[in-house]
Amino acid sequence: MPTSSGVLVPKPGDVLLLNGRASVQFAGDRALVLRVINVSKRPTYHGWCWLTGYALDRNGHATDRREVFVQIAGLRSAPQVVRPSPAAGRVDEGAGCLTYGSSSVT
Repeated sequence: MPTSSGVLVPKPGDVLLLNGRASVQFAGDRALVLRVINVSKRPTYHGWCWLTGYALDRNGHATDRREVFVQIAGLRSAPQVVRPSPAAGRVDEGAGCLTYGSSSVT
């Protein structure tokens, strides 16, 4: 969510592009898309924050949980990612198993 100064203030649920603007560790081909699940309240250097979230692949699937230290001024909203279909994987609460299409895993 941008402030009046145009700086993106991250919040849980945001999908952000982390690249070299956010931190040198994400420069070049090391950039990643992160779905934020937590913004830490612990004190840091002015203009920096700790984010916890899930790295997303190009299909919008979570591939890894990450905790990253980034410059708030360098955060950008990620380009639209394709969200996984709710029918692709759902929990069958009655049977206690995960269902994919027509097959089940218990």
